[in-house]
Parts: sequence; structure tokens; C-alpha cells
Amino acid sequence: MTVQVGVITGDLTVTTADRGDGTARVTIRYTGAEECYDLEGSPAPLPPGGLRTLHRAVLRAVRAGRGAVVPGTGTPPGL
Repeated sequence: MTVQVGVITGDLTVTTADRGDGTARVTIRYTGAEECYDLEGSPAPLPPGGLRTLHRAVLRAVRAGRGAVVPGTGTPPGL
């Protein structure tokens, strides 16, 4: 679930970037495209395991589908 355009599907690339303030920006885009979208819940607080832990959790959520949001930041619509 993206902030800008809602749900996107297909071959996607997820980027998780440390903002330097204890939060991370999580973006998603169609692989090969230049335009990226913020995943719902981004920016998100970094968990105790840091950026890598957050990125892995985001990947699991996106792969599971159903309007994924950044884990721990809310409930996907319709669930």
C-alpha cells in the first residue's frame, strides 16, 4: 500500500533508507522504473535490530501482499 497511488503489484524493488534521526524511509517502485512511492507507514521508527531488521520485515510484508504497510505502523486496509 503506497501513500501516493495505493496498492501496486508486480516486479517491485523495495528501498529502506536510514534518515539519521532514528527513522527510516521505505519506498517501493516497479523494478526498472525511476518513480518511487512511499510505503504506507513511512517514515518508520528503526527497531532495536536496526535498518536491516526493518528492511527484512518490510520484505516479508510486501511478499505476503494484501496491501502491505511498514510492519508495526498500522493495519493494512481491508484486514
